[in-house]
Amino acid sequence: MNANRTLVWISRIVLLTILYMPIWVLGSLAVAGHIPENRSEPGLVDRTTGMLILSIINTILIVSLIVSSRWRGWRLALLLTLAYYGSFTFITQVETWYFLTELSVSFGLLRRLFIMGLSVPFLFIPLAVLICGRWKTISIDQKNTNMVMPIEQLILKLIIISVLYLVIYWCAGYYIAWQNPDLRSFYGSPGDIVPFWEHTFTTFRHTSDLFILQLGRGVLFAVITIPVIRGSNVKPPLTALLVGLLLAVPHLGHILSNPLIPLASVRLSHMVETASSTFLFGLIIVWLLHRRHHGVKDLLG
Repeated sequence: MNANRTLVWISRIVLLTILYMPIWVLGSLAVAGHIPENRSEPGLVDRTTGMLILSIINTILIVSLIVSSRWRGWRLALLLTLAYYGSFTFITQVETWYFLTELSVSFGLLRRLFIMGLSVPFLFIPLAVLICGRWKTISIDQKNTNMVMPIEQLILKLIIISVLYLVIYWCAGYYIAWQNPDLRSFYGSPGDIVPFWEHTFTTFRHTSDLFILQLGRGVLFAVITIPVIRGSNVKPPLTALLVGLLLAVPHLGHILSNPLIPLASVRLSHMVETASSTFLFGLIIVWLLHRRHHGVKDLLG
């Protein structure tokens, strides 16, 4: 019985991976003919291999989010769709808007990038829910205590999460990405790197809106993970792993060549920086939000 069940799930994952690729490509048609003709250095792998790797990783992630949820049917499909689109497209393209609209992305292309991200969450995820056998609603007797807490505590935790994200984002950005001289030159800061605090204060004086933006993104990250945390039917450590991957996996796309970020070393630095920091941040979100805490001792205990 276990062997048959394993074979069924392997078959489902293979089928979904095969379906994922054309649905992903369908979304990319939104930007066809609108990408700048910048010559891009090769990716870590060739495009076909990279797309296969990313299709497998994304399919396994989506299936894991589906089977670990207590929800079923349209509720599961809709909430997971919103969480996935928020992580893979909305929040990442907000960064594109801030950093690349003056470098390689026009506002017309930016709108199309938001559209490009619709196909997988709105087409593939409902299909995956159906194929995984999670469309039929079932009755669950166990009371859902996930994220049950006073509204005041939730607001306080969201503020803490926002500040923690800013700290993680800034430290990862400086100590990982900003160490790359090619990356500094790409963003208009060539030459030797300046010390951390000097860099921080200078940036705050000239572009304080960047810090405000990241505080807002920290809250948005938490909000898009709420459907996963609230609907989780597994233990908190596994929920934290899934949320961490939900936030980190989008950044693995840097393994592919990309004319919007044509330098391979810049893409690699960004991938290491963003994948590691968002994964850590995802763990922290679940730690803070998965249940009510009765004081600091309970939070740390």
